[in-house]
Amino acid sequence: MKKWIAILLSLVMVLALAACTSEAGTDETDAAVEGMTHEEYAAAAVDEAVTVVTYVQAHQSWWDDKITVYCQSPDGAYFVYDMACSEEDAAKLEAGTCICVTGYKSEWSGEVEITDATFEFVDADPYVAEAVDLTELLGTDELIDHQNEYATLTGLTVVSLSYKESESDPDIYLAVSYGDTNYDLCVENYLTGPDTEVYQAVAGLQEGDVISATGYLYWYNGLNMHITGVTTAATE
Repeated sequence: MKKWIAILLSLVMVLALAACTSEAGTDETDAAVEGMTHEEYAAAAVDEAVTVVTYVQAHQSWWDDKITVYCQSPDGAYFVYDMACSEEDAAKLEAGTCICVTGYKSEWSGEVEITDATFEFVDADPYVAEAVDLTELLGTDELIDHQNEYATLTGLTVVSLSYKESESDPDIYLAVSYGDTNYDLCVENYLTGPDTEVYQAVAGLQEGDVISATGYLYWYNGLNMHITGVTTAATE
């Protein structure tokens, strides 16, 4: 019985990989390839093998043949952590690029992500998501249903600003309030470092400033949006 279970599990992984794999020796599949819908992905158990066809929206810095990617499809978004990737392929991961990702659904401090992932490029028209205003969902149970999506939050009041204690990875932690509740936002150094406009804009914020923030709805024990853009009430 144990032998048959092992065989069945192996077949499941082979089928998942086959969903993304084209002929041997190529690194691109065609647009007909199919993966899970976002609804199917959301219903999958943690540690389950998953395959999704989705679109790159942004990515963090490449290193050690790995890259962390923010992906989104019309039906939902994905955070792919430390995906296996050559430096050459990393240069091709432009916004809108379609890829087929195979890995395992994981969860860390509330953030649902795909880990131990590999990918193939898919020949398809590009898709870049527009930011959706999710301000009205702050403080509701519905907000987490939009985890990892590209979104805008408006009317936020700056409470405090601090830096990660790391010379090599100086993330900015931004606490804001909306209504009677505080929320945590982050300028992720590996996504938007000190030389970027958003990093410099956030570094210049003062307590009491009213801002709008755009970014990816990352989760870390609650909302921890990775900011890619910010404006103050005075500049809007």
